[in-house]
Amino acid sequence: MMFVSVLLFATTLVLIIWQPKGLQIGTTAIIAAIVALLIGDVSWNDVLEVTNIVWDATLAFIGIIILSMVLDAIGFFEWCALSMAKLSNGSGIKMFIYSIFLGAFVSAFFANDGAALILTPILLIKMQILRLNTKTIVAFLLAGGFISDSASLPFVFSNLTNIVTANYFNIGFSEYLFNMVFPFFVSILASTLFLWLILRKDIPSYVDITLLKAPKSAIKNVKLFYFSWFFLLLLLLAYFIGDAFNLPISLFALGGAIVFLSIATISKAVNPKEIIKDAPWQVVWFSIGLYIVVYGLKNAGLTDYLAEILHYLSLQNNSVAVVGTGFIAAFLSAIMNNMPTIMIMDIALNDIGNQAMIYANIVGCNLGPKMTPFGSLATLLWLHVLAKKGVKISFLQYSKFGFLITPPVLLIVLLAL
Repeated sequence: MMFVSVLLFATTLVLIIWQPKGLQIGTTAIIAAIVALLIGDVSWNDVLEVTNIVWDATLAFIGIIILSMVLDAIGFFEWCALSMAKLSNGSGIKMFIYSIFLGAFVSAFFANDGAALILTPILLIKMQILRLNTKTIVAFLLAGGFISDSASLPFVFSNLTNIVTANYFNIGFSEYLFNMVFPFFVSILASTLFLWLILRKDIPSYVDITLLKAPKSAIKNVKLFYFSWFFLLLLLLAYFIGDAFNLPISLFALGGAIVFLSIATISKAVNPKEIIKDAPWQVVWFSIGLYIVVYGLKNAGLTDYLAEILHYLSLQNNSVAVVGTGFIAAFLSAIMNNMPTIMIMDIALNDIGNQAMIYANIVGCNLGPKMTPFGSLATLLWLHVLAKKGVKISFLQYSKFGFLITPPVLLIVLLAL
């Protein structure tokens, strides 16, 4: 049973990474889920259980991406990128650091996948306009790709893994933020330091920012642009209010996106049909399908083995338990993707009752995937976006970078919990 479950999962993961003949990731995951059902790896009750676990995260993700796409259409993110560049005053070092901070901001408020899908192509275009050489462009992109996951810690909605875990363990929005805000800032500082140490030789001392247009010229609808800042603040406040009434995250993420899309449509700033059509629906099918396949691993007993190891760690001092849990989650995420890892680890941690280990699992599943190109959906999307723009980053090049930077940053963040 275990062999069949592992084989199905491994085959699914290979096809998701390879994407033969344009086979999309969501289609692959759904086909694999159907196969899991047909061979008895999972039952219909398991499918209902999985749906119960992931529905809120999935709907919230759709909302965050739609909101991000509308903001992108009115020039919000391009304005941010241009403002960041102008703020550097031509200093390559400052531009490198500010681009990391911008990536952290976008990842925190618009999720790591939003940063990968929307901010990456904008930054790439700006760097090409600045006539930076290929090594410098790759350095900026690698830094942006890493921070998109390492900064996806502060809010429940910052990463799908956060939402799934918060729902699974009934962690409220405010409680989650209180416990993760300090590790979030530590992660940004540690990430910035190590990214600079590793990539500094490829960062120029001077960049000619006069080649870039003025930030204001990026704004497509001035009134809606200024209103968007107020709307985002209002939406953040709504999350706190919803927490007091134990309302699902997706109610505000998706509800807010629909409201903002409606306002933008009335303002004639966007075409709603294009926004809905261009939304990454394949990610939704990917999330549901892969979770069903992973549930087959749970049925085969994988979570039982993990639970034994985690129980042993829980009997040690808290630092050992936290670091051990975080690195187990990290390496599993790097090998088998963080989406299935978060579910397996959550189930394994269910009866242990150590909250610090629960947060360590989130940190491990958010940072650990950066060790391999297939560790997280955000990285897969990031690589896909770059490939479409003609920028190829090899498996070896990415993995060498990932294994160099991830472990030290991960250790520092885990110790900050």
